[in-house]
Amino acid sequence: MGDVLAGFHAAWEFEADSVLIRYERGIRTPKLFHALGERRVPLAALAGVTLVPGRRGTVVLRAEPRPGADPLMDAADGQLKESCDPYRLVLPAERETLAEYYVEELRARITDTGPADRHLVAAPAAPLQFKAYDGKASFDGAAVRFRWSWTGASSAKWKAGDQYFPVAELGGVEWRSPELFEGHLRLLRREAAGPQKAAAQPPRPPQPDQDPAAVVFGLGYGPVHESLPFAAAVLAAVRAAGPAAPVPVPAPRRDPADIADRIRHLGELHQAGLVTDEEFSTKKAELLAEL
Repeated sequence: MGDVLAGFHAAWEFEADSVLIRYERGIRTPKLFHALGERRVPLAALAGVTLVPGRRGTVVLRAEPRPGADPLMDAADGQLKESCDPYRLVLPAERETLAEYYVEELRARITDTGPADRHLVAAPAAPLQFKAYDGKASFDGAAVRFRWSWTGASSAKWKAGDQYFPVAELGGVEWRSPELFEGHLRLLRREAAGPQKAAAQPPRPPQPDQDPAAVVFGLGYGPVHESLPFAAAVLAAVRAAGPAAPVPVPAPRRDPADIADRIRHLGELHQAGLVTDEEFSTKKAELLAEL
């Protein structure tokens, strides 16, 4: 194809075997797009493409990545806001006919819609780093380092000391968006092989603020555009190092005093206007349900 379709915040260049997405760096462009810059998405990484009416005289072109094809979307795990979806292109309604043409062209070239056995979209390049609430995380492509902050880290993390995690020892990552009030990045260990290990009930992980393998986010700490590309880069390196299948486990019940402290903090954010009435009610109900 070789043509360019420009929309709001991004332009897609259609090539024979891929789509090159270039993100704008405007004031209103999501910061995640600024961080990504541009991404080449092989057509082999796509499961489908849609075109639907948008808001206020627009249409929305969206490509659907195959599960396992893009480390960024794997790490995000469905937590991205619609406006920050890197596979979504908003266009003026008058370009709908042109967009329909590209949709048909893409659909004709998509041959596999099942899960991918490897990452087909490149992850953000290391070195990467970001500042979390309780420490600083850095990744050089071979290992992750956590350096604790004296103002935010728990006593459990101070006792454990700064942490060093070679990629070869990791089995995956768990990213929880900082926009969900209690976000964190947790590194999942690669489990030892063997039938007895596989059959054993895995221990419940500690709360992120008590876990030396996790950093917690806060207001202004670990923003999406910094922590998500970081998580994606680590996940890509882990997957390239070899197969791993960490088992998700439910979070442990919290101490009632801890729940009360978090509700009190949430109330302070609500009074300061940083949390809406609906967000306050929803999160308070979630915290109470953990008792």
